[in-house]
Amino acid sequence: MRRVDRQPRDDRSMKEKISRFEELVARQKARALASAIYRISSARPFSRDFAMRNQICGAALSVPSNIAEGFERDRLREFHQFLSIAKASCAEVRSDLYVAFDVGYIDKVQLTSLLAQGEEVGRIVGGLRRSVESQLLRTQDSGLRTRQCS
Repeated sequence: MRRVDRQPRDDRSMKEKISRFEELVARQKARALASAIYRISSARPFSRDFAMRNQICGAALSVPSNIAEGFERDRLREFHQFLSIAKASCAEVRSDLYVAFDVGYIDKVQLTSLLAQGEEVGRIVGGLRRSVESQLLRTQDSGLRTRQCS
């Protein structure tokens, strides 16, 4: 049997690799989704339905906000929890998009594009959440800090 040399395992925590929430791809993609939702909901007739607009914009804004807030908490368990909220908010955006389409606020092309963007954000956030969960399971320390203390 031939031995295959593997790359050395990188055991550094995510926080040692990424020092600012702005560097997280999940947050960058979530920000782009929120911006797209704000743009699309600012056009009539969507913009006239204040309840629907507030609902979808609030959910869209929740995604990047929860990623950033969880990252800044400096605890893996809290970051995981905030990522779960962000992923759920992403699903809420997608659900609201279907209703916006059903009532004629957006067309099929807009729906398809925004749903694809929302699904991508959900997958990325879900992957980040699984990575954080894996770090939690490896450490078995619910109080593990995600940032090195100086």
